[in-house]
Amino acid sequence: MTQQTNGILTLQDVAGLPHHDTDVLVAGGGAGGLAAAITAAYHGLNVVVADKAAALGGATSWSGGWAWTPGTSLAKAEGVDEDPEQFRTYLRGVLGDRYTEAAGEKIDAFLEAVPHMVDFFHHRTDLKFVTGAKINDIYGDLPGAGTGNRSVGPAPVNVKNYPKALLKKMRRQYYPTSFFGMGIMAGKDLATMLSASQFSPKGWVYAAGRVIPHAWDMVTRGRSLHLVNGTALTARLVKSANDLGVELLVRTPVQQLVSDGSRVVGAVVSTTEGSRFIRARRGVVLATGGFPNDVQRRRELFPQTPTGAEHWSLAPRESEGDGLDMALAAGGVFDTEMRSPAAWCPVSLVPYPNGEKGVFPHIMDRAKPGSIGVRQNGRRFVNEANGYYDYVDGLLSATEDGEPVESWQIADSTFVRKYPLGFAKPIPMPLLPYIQAGYLIKADTIEELAEKCGIDPVALTETVREFNENARRGEDPEFHRGASPFNRYGGDPKVGPNPSLAPIQKGPFYAVHVRPGSFGTFAGIAADSRSRVINDAGEPIPGLYTAGNDHASIMRGTYPSGGINLGPALTFGYVAGRDLAGVEEYEV
Repeated sequence: MTQQTNGILTLQDVAGLPHHDTDVLVAGGGAGGLAAAITAAYHGLNVVVADKAAALGGATSWSGGWAWTPGTSLAKAEGVDEDPEQFRTYLRGVLGDRYTEAAGEKIDAFLEAVPHMVDFFHHRTDLKFVTGAKINDIYGDLPGAGTGNRSVGPAPVNVKNYPKALLKKMRRQYYPTSFFGMGIMAGKDLATMLSASQFSPKGWVYAAGRVIPHAWDMVTRGRSLHLVNGTALTARLVKSANDLGVELLVRTPVQQLVSDGSRVVGAVVSTTEGSRFIRARRGVVLATGGFPNDVQRRRELFPQTPTGAEHWSLAPRESEGDGLDMALAAGGVFDTEMRSPAAWCPVSLVPYPNGEKGVFPHIMDRAKPGSIGVRQNGRRFVNEANGYYDYVDGLLSATEDGEPVESWQIADSTFVRKYPLGFAKPIPMPLLPYIQAGYLIKADTIEELAEKCGIDPVALTETVREFNENARRGEDPEFHRGASPFNRYGGDPKVGPNPSLAPIQKGPFYAVHVRPGSFGTFAGIAADSRSRVINDAGEPIPGLYTAGNDHASIMRGTYPSGGINLGPALTFGYVAGRDLAGVEEYEV
């Protein structure tokens, strides 16, 4: 942990600035910040949200939108009523010796609050949830692992009737993970859309019913109006905040905290008219999205990134550690004692016609049957169907110092016509544009593919041969791919005997260059179980709170399940809002 104690302003310093009084100032408009703002406003406080970006939503808008929320009333309504000790047992297995007494206290606070958080947003705001009935925890062999109903996601929403001024403040769908700007929701929506590539009449009809209205919205309104995943989550949160009278400011970075000598009483923000002091009578919430785009901190903390540039984040560029800087200036602590400093995700770089490159996250394709990941030595290094965190973690572990941290996802022609391979889309989309752009590497043989990619051709040929022999039997003796419910759910149920395995045998063959990336950071501001920023003595700094990716991960740099960023972000934002409003007891 590191600490810094200089840089906070006094009331005397800001005496000459224009000022605005409120109860709560929230720095950042992602899931954590908006959750804090909505909760505080619901309980009667005046709230201002100030975001550095031109639109609210942060990395949440570009995420899948699923939150790990075990033990909710929604799960119980579907017949899943688990003892909370099951959740602790599972987390103890994943965290290992990082499940300390202090970590346990934060996890207990999370598990206590999360059902109330879900009920609050689902029943008292515009945010409506659907349950992840089939979403499994990643490490299914560990005691306490769940096989569904431990997650919630946002119900899709059509924003055609939202005020235009509010729509302008909402971040749009992340283009690389969309279908020409149209979001596709994991689960039934995605599965039915993919069935179109397998010549399912039902799939073609469904796809047309999704694509045609989207095209009309793009022509008439200039944006997608049917929102799913993270954009649906943040749109519903923004709408809820607006309904409660929260003042939503964009292009308004929070620059420095202000103290009256005993507590944080506000902050200076930058506006188009100049600097302004926002006095916050109850306190300030730091929720600026962590530091994934702070190159210097990446250089110091991220493994095998000697210049800080060998990493590609999926977070918006504005996530540069502003909240962390302000917390340190106020005497807070930078908690870096994590298994990993970031939420890893394998990514590929998508060349656009304008010369820029998009960052595509490899979330779904790795688990589909008929594809493997290899390093330059031609060997596999991980169970590709495990979580995206595990893929990069395995890549980092397999790469010696000084070697390039990179891999290639390999597949055959059967695979690329049935499933996406990275950014490349299956039937009916043509592959030629991806090949001409250099995104897809194509070759008639495995040996030729290896040569084009700079992979050891002898080793790759042997790897594919061994993999194919085992895949035909539905086995993976090296990495046990397809053994867990999580693996099998990510595969193709129509493929047997193992839905996650199929041979790579029909040419031509294809490869995509995969590199290390992340969804955001795990290391962050140390806080107590009430979301209050703490100093080096473990004491709360009066008037200062944190939520979202600014808040140090309660999972201690591990990745037990999908949604372990958003679940705590929403929950500790909710906890912060309640504490700021002086609400102590949870409603029954």
